Amino acid sequence: MTIFIGGAWPYANGSLHLGHIAALLPGDILARYYRQKGEKVLYVSGSDCNGTPISIRANHENTTTEAIANRYHQEFSESFRKLGFTYDLYTRTDADHHHKTVQEIFLQLLENGYLYKKTIEQAYCETDQQFLPDRFVEGLCPNCGAKARGDQCDNCSAILDPLDLLEKRCKICGNQPAIKETEHFYFSLSQFQKRLESFVGTAEQENRWRENAISLTQRYLNDGVPDRAATRDLPNGVDVPVAGFEGKKIYVWIEAVAGYLTASKEWAKQQNEKIEDLWNKETISYYIHGKDNIPFHTIIWPSILMGVNNPALPTHIISNEYLTLEKRKISTSQNWAVWVPGMVERYDADSIRYFLTINAPENRDTDFSWREFIYSHNSELLGAYGNFVNRTLKFIDKSYEGTSPNGKINPEIKDMVMELYNKIASLIRAGQFKKSLEQVFVFVRHANKYFDEQKPWIQIKEDKPSCDKTIANCVYIIANLTQLLNPFLPFSSEKVKVMLGLKELRWEEIEVLSVKLQEIRPLFDRIDVKRMDEELERLNEKSKFEKS
Repeated sequence: MTIFIGGAWPYANGSLHLGHIAALLPGDILARYYRQKGEKVLYVSGSDCNGTPISIRANHENTTTEAIANRYHQEFSESFRKLGFTYDLYTRTDADHHHKTVQEIFLQLLENGYLYKKTIEQAYCETDQQFLPDRFVEGLCPNCGAKARGDQCDNCSAILDPLDLLEKRCKICGNQPAIKETEHFYFSLSQFQKRLESFVGTAEQENRWRENAISLTQRYLNDGVPDRAATRDLPNGVDVPVAGFEGKKIYVWIEAVAGYLTASKEWAKQQNEKIEDLWNKETISYYIHGKDNIPFHTIIWPSILMGVNNPALPTHIISNEYLTLEKRKISTSQNWAVWVPGMVERYDADSIRYFLTINAPENRDTDFSWREFIYSHNSELLGAYGNFVNRTLKFIDKSYEGTSPNGKINPEIKDMVMELYNKIASLIRAGQFKKSLEQVFVFVRHANKYFDEQKPWIQIKEDKPSCDKTIANCVYIIANLTQLLNPFLPFSSEKVKVMLGLKELRWEEIEVLSVKLQEIRPLFDRIDVKRMDEELERLNEKSKFEKS
């Protein structure tokens, strides 16, 4: 059985910000946990290099879509690496293998009777002499009146057709577009209505999807799933493999979600494995994304899989709410964002991972503030966890010449550790990452209390056998915390693993007897609280500059 984990594909048209990482980080936590359990994991994602946003950026910078895609794909890959993401394959949608497999899926849907031709009216810009991709049409949402793009309203989550927009404008030149006829393929989503209702009902019964995914998907189903255009007149993307449709592209909403399967096929080819052994009815699959991507993963992608008779339908939907910044919505256009490339240069990756997990927007929007970020690092990571590890290992180095003593493990501590493995495992599998990390840190605080109550610095002078037992228990706690925290804080776990001379990290109790310590080094450095004001000033200055 395979555990498949698919992280949403970020558009390669601008840098990643912390909101993207908050939405995608659960994927890596899951992958690390399941690997520690010894499960077969396939964790994939990639850069969306075919979308309209890249064309918009290329037009703006007077360069090619390829140059933009290359720049940001490289930057994304590096950012994910520095944050410790362990994708088995991080690819891109302009790769040959992706185009080829997407075309195969398209032809399968056509052969199975789920695609049909239709002459439609489409926005056409007379000024720029081109049919406009949906995202090149902007206006007001007909449902809620907010500013919206032609494909979707971010305010009310409605899936739109550009012709539905009020006060339509071309994003390139700002003029009102004309409406012209053109022929396209349509995907017969309506044929899947009943199967989708049954599929979503089962997911709800088994509590496998986030609540926001269930409620939003049922809203779409209650309205009736409409057929949607499967091809478009786009400047870049996957060519339609049908005679008479030269120059037209497979619509990105079909093509991008298909990346989960195209990446899996490419990985299988590289590893000389069969895709059927990875994607089958036994496969447990997790899809990780923000709430703006819910319908693509709960309606469109399952329909495509049903349409090509692939039995590996999504089992778990991990759809986060939004991360705000200093109580304001993140805005890339106003530069009101904390950009990942700069963040990973200035701060420990585990600090970022810790904060975005302990404050994860799992059920509601949560806020990133520089004050909370720095205080959580100093008090929790450094003050609680780092302090416990450091004080224990320094004590062993000073009082035991670097070799920890043998001692009987306290049954109460042993029971707590065993219970933690079971409890955290259950929470991770259920997609409750915030709660799982909170539980581990409850135990970290208990460990510090134990150290303080035992007073080994006095025991070593007055009752050495008791001191041996205390320190043996502390080493036992540290070794097991290293494994329990590895999915969340891999970099500090690796440091402890080296210091204790541990072998492979697994998801099972480590019964430590005695360890000879390697070079002891602190897990975390204190962040100067002056940085709060510096970071806020940096944020405000950049935002001001962008507005002007």
